[in-house]
Amino acid sequence: MTTDLDHLRRAVELSRRCPPSETAFSVGAVIVGADGEVLAEGYSREVDAHNHAEEAALGKLPAGDPRLRGATVYSSLEPCGRRASRPVPCARLIIAAGVPRVVVAWREPDLFVTDCQGTALLEAAGIEVVELPELAAEARAVNAHLLD
Repeated sequence: MTTDLDHLRRAVELSRRCPPSETAFSVGAVIVGADGEVLAEGYSREVDAHNHAEEAALGKLPAGDPRLRGATVYSSLEPCGRRASRPVPCARLIIAAGVPRVVVAWREPDLFVTDCQGTALLEAAGIEVVELPELAAEARAVNAHLLD
């Protein structure tokens, strides 16, 4: 049986595919349905220079896909609550999609956006947010060039 840790490890693995950037984190995301089926995967800058991982993964599914109402989004970094490159941050995209649960490895540090608010937005919308800090070091390592 695949666990939260397994799916989150996959998200961290996907983050390693991100084209390097000096102005954005490298993040991976996996969307898993209630039945355990992987519905979509994505990573930062997969589609274009401003694409975020959750946005890339959600963009691979049809709008209003009913499977999202029972899904979990696994992200190597807390979904953004504010963003400069697009009008809608990832936390709001997840809320709009109706996803009830998000699992993250690492909270967004105050590097590009102060006071990320992603988790707060998700929780205020009734979404369960689970943090698995045992994978935070791996998620940070992918972004070490930004943090040093």
